[in-house]
Amino acid sequence: MSDHTPAQVARMRVAPSILSADFTNLGDAVAGVTPGTDWLHVDVMDGHFVPNLTIGPPVVASLRKHSSLYFDTHLMITDPGKYLEPFRDAGADGCTVHVEVGETAALIAQMRSLGLRAGIAANPDTPFEALEPFLDQVDLVLCMTVFPGFGGQSFMAEVLPKIAQVRAAADAAGLTLDVEVDGGIDEQTVVEVVQAGANVFVAGSAVFNRDDPLAALEGILAAAEAEAEAAAVQAGAPS
Repeated sequence: MSDHTPAQVARMRVAPSILSADFTNLGDAVAGVTPGTDWLHVDVMDGHFVPNLTIGPPVVASLRKHSSLYFDTHLMITDPGKYLEPFRDAGADGCTVHVEVGETAALIAQMRSLGLRAGIAANPDTPFEALEPFLDQVDLVLCMTVFPGFGGQSFMAEVLPKIAQVRAAADAAGLTLDVEVDGGIDEQTVVEVVQAGANVFVAGSAVFNRDDPLAALEGILAAAEAEAEAAAVQAGAPS
């Protein structure tokens, strides 16, 4: 068992996903949520690794001109190595690649060489064991709680044990690791993933499909922070 309590990890943060934003007014959509976050989640899909197409480096470059947020760039693509440098040049701060595409160690090394913060991701049915060898090589582990490719899907609670395994292994090894969750996150499900050990929460439709996206983001963050505080108190840890 890990000694983990949520208060002991990096601070809670919501990374709103532009996948659900209005692309005709993307700059305004990002500006609208910026007061509530310092991260922006950028979903990149190639129509091959996942059955959808989204954006490429030109859109990231355009956004970078208007935003100083940390660009958390999730590469749901078959050949991420080909695109790491273009996304870095466009303004990505960190990139996350899927362990399912293979060559994970080489991709992590490539991200490091480019000065990118390095992340790895796993689909809901990919076991913890696929992530475990790389935990000490990365800054972030992303556990998908939906199958990637489309926004607005329902949260898959069966992924919670894997999130807990990632956090427990990181704690046991003394690693400072962001554990991120993407898929079906809202004010209710964020409580469950905080309990499991996550501290970064990707929210798309639960933010951008609301009448007041900033208030929606702040509501998710408040729920996460409240759960982390409650866990810390229960564990007798300093708040």
